[in-house]
Amino acid sequence: MTLDGRTAVVTGGASGIGRACAERLAAEGAAVVVVDRDAGGAAEVAGKVGGRSIALDLTDLAAIDALDIEADILVNNAGMQHVAPIDEFPAEVFSMMMRLMVESPFRLVRRFLPGMKARGWGRVVNISSVHGVRASEFKVAYVTAKHALEGLSKVVALEGAAYGVTSNCVNPAYVRTPLVDKQIAAQAATHGIAPDEVVERIMLAPAALKRLIEPEEVAETVTYLCLPAASFMTGSSVMIDGGWSIH
Repeated sequence: MTLDGRTAVVTGGASGIGRACAERLAAEGAAVVVVDRDAGGAAEVAGKVGGRSIALDLTDLAAIDALDIEADILVNNAGMQHVAPIDEFPAEVFSMMMRLMVESPFRLVRRFLPGMKARGWGRVVNISSVHGVRASEFKVAYVTAKHALEGLSKVVALEGAAYGVTSNCVNPAYVRTPLVDKQIAAQAATHGIAPDEVVERIMLAPAALKRLIEPEEVAETVTYLCLPAASFMTGSSVMIDGGWSIH
């Protein structure tokens, strides 16, 4: 097992991409810590992979700073979406999304990076998005947060390089997850069209490959970035967007 003896912290690990990452990293031998505000879901996934769970609201920054664990691998996956025009976008929702998807990853990196440096090995994998390099209407907070996460990842790559720590982003387009199911409903309401039309006319329109991505496909890329074969990859953004960003 190529990650035997490594501890991986996966945020938003109770479902979707996070769950798939927890399962795949555990299959490579990592001891997985599933972090999610859904205590029951996190415990269920942790039980399945032989790991442990931590129930935590990642917008509670003080609670992140108080975490009494170490990690060799950090997968910053937790996120949310809100769809609205800028002039109707609630300021408090924008602020909360910045805490969850920008400041929370920063606090987690700040918490775990010293240990990674001391051990001479570490992997930070940030679940970004095609929206980390492209923009879409009505997603001002999400697009802003993912662009910021890209910048954070690159700085970690520079500062961690001398210590055996790599940092990369994984950039999927729309993944078949509960988060995307909610987006479909929100987009349908915003545009006044049926949910099926949202997928076909809006979500898949920019992509060359006309299907949603499966969480397991994202997890394969995340795991690859943690393996010895990817030890020279850092500061990268790995696009798995079905050709969306080539336009």
